[in-house]
Amino acid sequence: MSSLSSSTHCRSYSSSACPASSSCNYGHHRTAISSISLKQLLPRKVSVQSNTKARPNVVPIKDGAVAATVASIENETPSNKLGDGLLSITLPEEFKDTASFDINKDKSTVSITVVGASGDLAKKKIFPALFALYYEDCLPEHFTIFGYARSKMTDAELRNMISRTLTCRIDKRENCDEKMDQFLNRCFYHSGQYDSQNNFAELDKKLKEHEGGRISNRLFYLSIPPNIFTAAVRCASLSASSANGWTRVIVEKPFGRDSESSAALTDALKQYLEEDQIFRIDHYLGKELVENLSVLRFSNLIFEPLWSRQYIRSVQLIFSEDFGTEGRGGYFDNYGIIRDIMQNHLLQILALFAMETPVSLDAEDIRNEKVKVLRSMRPLQLEDVIIGQYKSHTKGGVSYPGYTDDKTVPKDSLTPTFAAAALFIDNARWDGVPFLMKAGKALHNKRAEIRVQFRHVPGNLYNRNFGTDLDQATNELVIRVQPDEAIYLKINNKVPGLGMRLDRSNLNLLYAARYSKEIPDAYERLLLDAVEGERRLFIRSDELDAAWALFTPVLKELEEKAIIPEYYPYGSRGPVGAHYLAARHNVRWCDLGLEQ
Repeated sequence: MSSLSSSTHCRSYSSSACPASSSCNYGHHRTAISSISLKQLLPRKVSVQSNTKARPNVVPIKDGAVAATVASIENETPSNKLGDGLLSITLPEEFKDTASFDINKDKSTVSITVVGASGDLAKKKIFPALFALYYEDCLPEHFTIFGYARSKMTDAELRNMISRTLTCRIDKRENCDEKMDQFLNRCFYHSGQYDSQNNFAELDKKLKEHEGGRISNRLFYLSIPPNIFTAAVRCASLSASSANGWTRVIVEKPFGRDSESSAALTDALKQYLEEDQIFRIDHYLGKELVENLSVLRFSNLIFEPLWSRQYIRSVQLIFSEDFGTEGRGGYFDNYGIIRDIMQNHLLQILALFAMETPVSLDAEDIRNEKVKVLRSMRPLQLEDVIIGQYKSHTKGGVSYPGYTDDKTVPKDSLTPTFAAAALFIDNARWDGVPFLMKAGKALHNKRAEIRVQFRHVPGNLYNRNFGTDLDQATNELVIRVQPDEAIYLKINNKVPGLGMRLDRSNLNLLYAARYSKEIPDAYERLLLDAVEGERRLFIRSDELDAAWALFTPVLKELEEKAIIPEYYPYGSRGPVGAHYLAARHNVRWCDLGLEQ
């Protein structure tokens, strides 16, 4: 299998040479090569300058990659012959961006270890995402997948477990079964404790056997409870990290419970890893519509001029689930909906939505702008937060249990399953614009969306046609993240006929109707980014600190004062208090009208 995808939608895995008159994808940056390929430029042997004794002919660069350093020639001829048949070449100006290509690409391998391989997340999301990447030829030619967990299991048993969740959902090609068998043959298992250096050393031996002497690049996905993150990272770093390539670690949320625990976790991880080795994953950032947010704003002239307090009345970020904790109450009760959804998923979307134009699409430039937004936000006050908890309810002859009816939840639990909050960004662009967040379980529907409500038209000639409810005449941009991904703009228009009757219509981009190909799962995009070293959709430590600084004070106040949540029936629209919160800021929730 080639490391370059045969299909056009998949980024190339590594910085390798392109055919003539084509362009390559290096991560998210494209470099055009218009006249001659690097293979034509480079002879079989190239002299390379190096200051390292361990790896002659290569120069280490950031994150363990290797780059050729080509000697310059005074007369600027394409090549000059040196001793021992070696050639030293000078690249023309147009090839300077390609001077850091990996000359050992064919000699490197990627080993992906899923730590906590027997858990639900691994079975339902991680392994299927890895298979989808393999199915689409997005993984490198040489790769191995290892499952690591405490459960006793053989390679065959792991493959059998994985095979139950693998599907060829992408396009049902004829070679699906063949590709699945090839993928499963690359999957292996090692049983061990998460805090045992000896067990990780045994894993290291197995990884080396499969790496076969190639340059080893290793990715560890920590699909384990947060209380054992540090122990697993310590053992992996000391006993199973790569000796001659890069080592990266994907960390799942929650990243602590507050500012103090988050900082402690970051400090513990940084004892064994550099910041650029830590990939804090928030799978919502990998969703297609969230990725499209910056494209929609920065590549369409009609939106960017409107993206400010002058034209936007409110921004609403809404997350709802139509089911309860369903046996996960023990885990959920330790965190609650604010930590589980609002502090990470919704706040990350808010930062992407509200950030200033970054210098470039480079990961650091984008994350710098997100941090600026978070640091500009007003500290969240208790009066700007509403919390709720769902109670049992009977509907249509079916009884639905309340949150505290879950056997894993304490009967006197005050943990919120619903929260609404009003946040403000104190900068020139967004001063005074309320950013309303709402997240809850056991509500009337399942959705995640961004709703941008524009201001009323000054001196609108057609106000009388809308009566006293001016909100009916307000334009609104809706970005539906899930389900049924869509972007639509609500506008006013005249109903055909002799009278003057106005109607509110949608200019609708429904993804399922516009694009025939199925949208990749968020984990596919994020895993591919981690393999490629693309950090744009992962959370940096200072970004995490700024996010926790917003929510920690109000979380502590809720817990210290033992604020009782407002109860709402299972399957309802949530607590009434959320409506009063919106009304206090002179807006209404846009998702509750008859026309959504």
